[in-house]
Amino acid sequence: MSDRQMTVPDDVIADRLDEIRSAIASTGRTDVTIVAVTKGFDATAVQAARRLGLVNVGENYAQEIVEKAEEFSDVTVNFLGRIQRNKVRKVAHLVDLWQSVSRPEILSEIAKRTEHARVLIQVQPAGDTSKDGIRPHELPEMFELAHDRGITIAGLMTIGVLGNVDATRTCFAEVNALANEYDLPIRSMGMSGDYRDALAAGSNMLRLGSILFGPRPA
Repeated sequence: MSDRQMTVPDDVIADRLDEIRSAIASTGRTDVTIVAVTKGFDATAVQAARRLGLVNVGENYAQEIVEKAEEFSDVTVNFLGRIQRNKVRKVAHLVDLWQSVSRPEILSEIAKRTEHARVLIQVQPAGDTSKDGIRPHELPEMFELAHDRGITIAGLMTIGVLGNVDATRTCFAEVNALANEYDLPIRSMGMSGDYRDALAAGSNMLRLGSILFGPRPA
């Protein structure tokens, strides 16, 4: 057995998924997409996601996307990590939504390698310079560049502040307000540890990995 193979049974994942869907239903929302984060595992996690009807998967590393390419024929592939410019070309034909774009040069490279790309701009939480992302006042410049390059900005994404619930909630609320201000449909906020707070703040895309598939291999 591969040391990257997922070992959590389908029925356990299904129970966890039911709990998440119940949390979503309790908000009265019907517009929330679950992205099954399969990074760190081999193809077994993608296969499990498909069996359970999760048609959006998330990966962080170009090499893993290449390795799992055969599994992506009937799912939507979300690139979640900070990508190096020279890696864009390797996965441009496989990625459906680039979720963590925060640099002009990456926007330009994506446009160079694929037509009609869809991206989310990553926003840095206020006061947390350890996180990647741009500040709100930089958004118009990114929007203009995307328009010039023929790229669709479908929404915003952010990552919560580790160990600080209040700061995380503030971050989510701010990003949701920015998405409203610019009339962007997607707000990708919330991971396994903070997805309930993200839902409360208006997230309509959750990036969930360990809560579904268990701890990732070292």
